[in-house]
Amino acid sequence: MLWGLFALLTGAAVFAILWPLARKPRAAAEQTAPDVTFYKAKLAEIAREADSELLSPQDAEMARTEAARRLLQATDGVSSPAKNASPFRQRLVALVALAFVPALSLGLYLKLGHPSWPDDPLSARLNVAPQNMTLPAAIAKVEAHLLKHPDDGRGYEVLVPAYMAVGRFPDAVRAASMALQKLGETPQRETVLGETLVYAANGVVTEDARKLFAHAGAANPPPLKALFFLGLAAAQDNNKEVALSYWQKLLVQLPQGSSTRTDLEARIAALKQASPPKAGEAAAIAALSPTARAAAIHSMVDRLAARLAQNGHDIDGWLRLIRAYKVMNEMDKAREALASARRNFGSDTGAMARIDALARELGLNS
Repeated sequence: MLWGLFALLTGAAVFAILWPLARKPRAAAEQTAPDVTFYKAKLAEIAREADSELLSPQDAEMARTEAARRLLQATDGVSSPAKNASPFRQRLVALVALAFVPALSLGLYLKLGHPSWPDDPLSARLNVAPQNMTLPAAIAKVEAHLLKHPDDGRGYEVLVPAYMAVGRFPDAVRAASMALQKLGETPQRETVLGETLVYAANGVVTEDARKLFAHAGAANPPPLKALFFLGLAAAQDNNKEVALSYWQKLLVQLPQGSSTRTDLEARIAALKQASPPKAGEAAAIAALSPTARAAAIHSMVDRLAARLAQNGHDIDGWLRLIRAYKVMNEMDKAREALASARRNFGSDTGAMARIDALARELGLNS
């Protein structure tokens, strides 16, 4: 059994050598460093935010210029593709590989190897061709770089969207905080840090995030994302007037027909239709001990779920239930409630827009 495994691995090693010989050389543009992946993704992100007017034209142009400069630095020095080898040389190399690789592999293993020895260190496994590197592996490579160069604020800044993409929100918070510390405060960096805090808190705008958005929102012009999250914070506090003032200010800056504008219009409509909480109810719950408060909230959520199971034509009730499950980190129940809401309102375009907007906000579409 063990020798069969050796034979299989040796065959794979031989194939790894012969396969490139049977293919045409790749262009040099495909052999760039892993940084290129990050900066190309950053350019795409800037383009999306500029199209949806979440970045002002001036901010977008500055961001493109910086990302393009970093992209050129990352690709600088890439070697040109090698000339095609002659068929005779390729066949010669193939014959040598067939004879030499198995003998060398077996000899080295008998001298140096042992089945009980541990794996190679992470650094060795990260030294792979860029085109074969996954996003987690590329993240690990940048992390290794930052261990040697902890003052590289750009490295932390690059890691933030990568961490967000793979759902590592606490790590995104740390990276955004380090970028802000190393590179200095700007409204955009404050907004990015605030956004990571919101995602790390399962969609809740925390007090620390609110302060960052408020400081960024005081800039002239303010980042549009800061206005959105300030409105979201007010909406979560049931302060409809303040939330509407932020979102209306944001709405006039978004282009007609954009998905961002459609989502925001759905939020504004939902906020206008939402009923205020009963007098004294929120204050009474807040006065309870943490254990009693959690029990009271779960009881309210359970009653709401039971009522919707009997009569599912309450769109505001479904939205509250989905958000409540998300805040309580009961993700399976949140997705079940989302699916039930969509079944009940599949033919109602306005209700579906509100449901889809909430699903995107809470990250429940994946």
